[in-house]
Amino acid sequence: MSEAAPTSVLDRAGLDRAAVERQIAHGLDGADDGELFLEYRQSEALVFDNGRLKQANYDTAQGFGLRAVKGEAVGYAHASDVSEQALTRAADAVRAVQGGYSGSYAEPPPRSNVRLYREDNPLGEPGFEAKVKLLQEIDAYARTKDPRVRQVSVTFGASWQAVEIVRADGAIYRDVRPLVRVNVSVVAGEGGRQETGSHGFGGREGYAAFIATGAWQGAADEAVRQALVNLQSIPAPAGEMDVVLGPGWPGVMLHEAVGHGLEGDFNRKRTSAFAGLMGQRVAAKGVTVVDDGTIARRRGSLSIDDEGTPTNRTLLIEDGVLVGYMQDRQNARLMNMRPTGNGRRESYAHVPMPRMTNTYMLAGSHDPREIIASVKSGIYAASFGGGQVDITSGKYVFQCTEAYRIEDGKLGAPLKGAMLIGNGPTDLHRVSMVGNDLSLDPGIGTCGKSGQGVPVGVGQPTLRMDRITVGGTG
Repeated sequence: MSEAAPTSVLDRAGLDRAAVERQIAHGLDGADDGELFLEYRQSEALVFDNGRLKQANYDTAQGFGLRAVKGEAVGYAHASDVSEQALTRAADAVRAVQGGYSGSYAEPPPRSNVRLYREDNPLGEPGFEAKVKLLQEIDAYARTKDPRVRQVSVTFGASWQAVEIVRADGAIYRDVRPLVRVNVSVVAGEGGRQETGSHGFGGREGYAAFIATGAWQGAADEAVRQALVNLQSIPAPAGEMDVVLGPGWPGVMLHEAVGHGLEGDFNRKRTSAFAGLMGQRVAAKGVTVVDDGTIARRRGSLSIDDEGTPTNRTLLIEDGVLVGYMQDRQNARLMNMRPTGNGRRESYAHVPMPRMTNTYMLAGSHDPREIIASVKSGIYAASFGGGQVDITSGKYVFQCTEAYRIEDGKLGAPLKGAMLIGNGPTDLHRVSMVGNDLSLDPGIGTCGKSGQGVPVGVGQPTLRMDRITVGGTG
C-alpha cells in the first residue's frame, strides 16, 4: 500500500489521450457544459472492537463518469472499466440526451487555485502490524481510565484519491486528496445502566498527526469522559426555553438546518426556505456564515471541486443578511451567478451537485461564560448526534448526545434524551449572543444529499438562542 498512484488516471489506464478527447467531443457536441471525470482511489478501514481486530478492509477502485449538460437536463454515463470501448458507449449514451438541442460550450474553470495536498499516500505509513499494535494500545489505555468502562471500539480509516477532469475544450484539471479519520467509542456501565461516549478526529493529511500519543490519548480521554457524564445524566425537561450551543461540532445543526437551504439547486428550483430572499435579512444581526473549502488539511477542503473550479471562501450570510449561495457550474449558469467551487460528487458513479465544504458561523464578541451566565433557565447543548431536516420548510429535529441543565446562569446536571426542535430560517433570528470562541469540528463530518455522501467540516462559536423548543424525557 506504500506505492502512490500516478496523478493521471488516464495514463494509469493506458488510454490514448487523443482518442479519449475525440470521444469527449463526440459525446458533448452541442452541450452547454460537461466533462469526463476520472477517479482512482485506495482506501482502508481497520476496526478493533471488544479486545480484538474485528475488521481490516483494503480496496482499490477506479472508474469514469461522462456528463453532458444541456439546459436543465443532464446526460450521465459511468463505468468502472476505464477503456476506450467503455468510453465510446458512454459518449453515445450522453449524446442521446441532446435531441435537437444545440448550446454553446461554457468557458473552462479558471486556474486560480492553490494546490492544498502533495502526492503522499497516507495509507502506507505506519504499516499494518504497527496499526494493529496501536489499536490494541488505545483499547488498553481507555480501559484503564475508569473501572466502569465495559467496552471499547477503535476505528482507523484512510483513503487516497486521484481525480482527473478532462473537458471538451481540451482543458485538463488534476488533484490528489488524502483523508484520514480516527474514532474511539466507549461503553461505560454502573449496575444495570450503560451509556456511550465517543470522540473522532481526522483531516486531509497522513496518519502521523492523529496517531501521535498525545492525540489518541486525548481522544480516548474524551470518549471516556463523555460516557461517564452520560452515566450520571437525568431525564431532560421539555418545553420552550433558552438554549446555549457549544462551539465546534454543534455547528452541524447550522450545516443541516441552514446550510443545505443555501445550496444553489434548492434555490433555483425554489424548494428552499431561503429561495427569493437574496439581499434580505434572514438572521439576527451579528450572524455571519461562510463556506470555505480552502483551509488546508480540513476534512471538507479541496484544491478544486469535482468540476475543476477552484474552491473558495464563500460568504453566505453577512451580519444577518443573505448575500450568497453555494453553486456548481450548472446551477450558477441557470441562475446567472458565478460558480463558487461547490460542485461535488461522492465518486465517478455520481453527478456533481452544489454541496458544502467547511461551513461555519464567524465569531462574535461575547465571552462564553457571559453567555451561559445570561440564561436564567435553559439547557447547554455540548454535542449532537443524528438529526432530521426538511429543506423546503426548514424544520429540524436534533438529538443531543451531551447536554446540561442551566439554572440561574450556572451549568447543572447532565441531561439524557434532550432534543432540539425548530425551524432553521426562523431560529436564525433567535440568536441573541454570539461567542468569541469560534472553533471547527475535529474532522468527522460526512454530509448526505440525494444518496451521495461527501466529507465536510462544520463549526461555530458558542451561541445563545432564545425560546427554542426542547423535547425531553422528563
